[in-house]
Amino acid sequence: IVSAEFDSSRRRFPPIADLAAGVMRGERALLGRALTLVESTRADDRALAEELLERLLPATGKALRVGLTGVPGVGKSTFLESLGSMLTAQGLRVAVLAIDPSSSLSGGSILGDKTRMPRLAVDPLAFVRPSPTRGTLGGVARRTRETILLCEAAGYDVIFVETVGVGQSEALVASMVDTVLLLLLPGGGDELQGIKRGILEQVDIVAVNKADGGGETAARRARVEYESGLKLIRPALAEWSPPVLICSGATGAFLPELWQEVLAHRALLEKSGTLATRRRQQSRDWLWAEIEGHLLEAFRAHPAVASRLSAIEAEVEAGRAMAPRSAAELIALFREGSR
Repeated sequence: IVSAEFDSSRRRFPPIADLAAGVMRGERALLGRALTLVESTRADDRALAEELLERLLPATGKALRVGLTGVPGVGKSTFLESLGSMLTAQGLRVAVLAIDPSSSLSGGSILGDKTRMPRLAVDPLAFVRPSPTRGTLGGVARRTRETILLCEAAGYDVIFVETVGVGQSEALVASMVDTVLLLLLPGGGDELQGIKRGILEQVDIVAVNKADGGGETAARRARVEYESGLKLIRPALAEWSPPVLICSGATGAFLPELWQEVLAHRALLEKSGTLATRRRQQSRDWLWAEIEGHLLEAFRAHPAVASRLSAIEAEVEAGRAMAPRSAAELIALFREGSR
């Protein structure tokens, strides 16, 4: 029997103790290797990744976690380039976890966020990591939670999770971060109407981007419209009304004011005890996400299910069978074979 540790060496992963020590020293190369290990789908790599995370867990939990969402084209990457550079200029270490959508046909993704953040990508105080969704719903990658922990263990002060864009399930990012920032275009209330209410109920701060040049007047006008629209939405915290600000990712205008709101929100969470409560809930969410993922993998891999799955899918697709009855048949096969 070949041990997982031996296989790790063959695949040029350092021993887990060395990898953990390197991450805690903030070595970018070893952090990158640790992230590659954590994102791997191989069973032997998963065992090593779990050991690595267990070693690093005591060093996590201190960073400010911010989720950034918004429709495609709103300028999230440009915004993060400017805001992240502003923060590193203040001596803060910043990690950006940029999620790229994977193709539903090929499974591939472009992973081009580093090219959209050229300054931040080479900043010694910053770390930009693009990750593919690989079919995961919610606008985040499956291993985003683990990636956050690794960056915290590496000593990053602020961690941004940039999602793929507002969608039906994207409120999932709120189960991973402390503050959710929604970036909008100066298009007025029509854009707000097109965003799912469930996402808006998770938003902590709203910013109207592209308030530069001739767009500042439009951004200010849109800000008033968005403020009126948000009054109809129940906020995530009763004691916090999401502020609506204007900003420019291209020029950096108004970003200091926006960052002060992020810090004010974090201070409120800490003072009220909500931060600790939220982090505990996030740990429970992580537990159930892992359970669901493993159960689905076990279900698909079950011999009895696998032998019938293609035929049942074909019958459902052709309209010869109802999905609920077909699902019940597959579940019965799984239960019977698991006894």
